[in-house]
Amino acid sequence: MAEHPETRALGHTGLEVTALGLGLAALGRPAYINLGHERDFPGGRSVEAMRAATFTVLDAARAAGIRYFDAARSYGRAEEFLSAWLAEREIDPDAVTIGTKWGYTYVADWRTDVEVHEVKDHGLGTLQRQIGESGALLGRHLDLLQVHSATLDSGVLSDDEVLDELVRLRQDGVVRAIGLSLSGARQAETLRVAADLERNGLHVFDTVQATFNVLERSAEPALAEAAGRGMGVLVKEALANGRLVRGEAAERLRPIARRHGTGVDAVALAYVMSRPWATLTLLGSATAQQLRENLAASHLVLDEAERSALDAMAEPPAAYWERRSALPWI
Repeated sequence: MAEHPETRALGHTGLEVTALGLGLAALGRPAYINLGHERDFPGGRSVEAMRAATFTVLDAARAAGIRYFDAARSYGRAEEFLSAWLAEREIDPDAVTIGTKWGYTYVADWRTDVEVHEVKDHGLGTLQRQIGESGALLGRHLDLLQVHSATLDSGVLSDDEVLDELVRLRQDGVVRAIGLSLSGARQAETLRVAADLERNGLHVFDTVQATFNVLERSAEPALAEAAGRGMGVLVKEALANGRLVRGEAAERLRPIARRHGTGVDAVALAYVMSRPWATLTLLGSATAQQLRENLAASHLVLDEAERSALDAMAEPPAAYWERRSALPWI
C-alpha cells in the first residue's frame, strides 16, 4: 500500500498536485447538498465548530500526503478557514497547490434554512471583486483560479472582457493557472468550446474540473481529449454528492466493497482514479474518518467484472442532473 498519493504534473501549468486532493465545499458553510451532511458535525455547525472541523480534516489530509486543496468564494468561509490553517501551520506556498473559484457569491449568512444559498454571476465585476477577495485571503498560496460552473448559457465563454482579464491575471502572475469547473448535462460540449478559446495565440484555460462518477460518465470522451491536449483534469463529485455512499445506489457497490475489505466510497473513488486522463480526484470528506476511509481507494484495483458492473450503473445525463438539482441543502 502506498503511504501517500502519487504526485503528478497538473497538465502544462508547471504546478504539481497529488492524485487525491481535498475540496472544501462541505466544510466551509453549514449547509450543503451532500446526503447526510447534517449528521457529519455532531459538535454543531457554528462558525467556530466548522472552523475546527475544517482544521481537523486539513490536518488529516496533510498527514496523508495530500497537497492539493480546492475552495471557492461561494463555499462560505472555506477560503478564510484555509488561509488561517496555512498561516497557523506555517505552510510554505511551495509545499501545497491551492485552487479556488469565482462566479458564485455565498448569500446564506451562515443559515441552513434559507431558500437561496448562492447567487451566480459570471460578469467582469464579479471576477474582479472576487479575485481581490481570494487574493487578500490566500495571497502567495493561490495558484489556480477557476470559473465556477461555467456553462454555455451563462455567456462567460463568449465574454471578451472576462476572457481577457483571466489571461491578464495569469500573465501578470496574480495566479499561475486559469481553469474552469463544469456542471450540468452539457459538460462535454462546454469543455470542447472552452478548450479551443485563445487570446493572442495562448489558450485561455489550463485546467478543467468536471463531475465524473459511476452514475455520470457523459463527459469522459471530452475529458480524455482535454488531457491529451495538455489540460490538467480535476474530477469532482466522485461520490455523486453522497448518493454512492448513503443512497440506494451505494447498495450496488457493497458486494465489491466487501470483496476488497473497504467501504463503498473507496470503490467509487477507485473507479474514477483508474481513468488515465484524471490528473486529480477531489475528496469531499467532511470528517477525518471519512478521509481515512476515502484513502483506501489509492490501493484498490478493480477487476474487469467489477468495472463492468459499475459501468452498468450509469444514468442518462439529463436524469442524473435533474436528480442532483433536487437534492436539498441540509
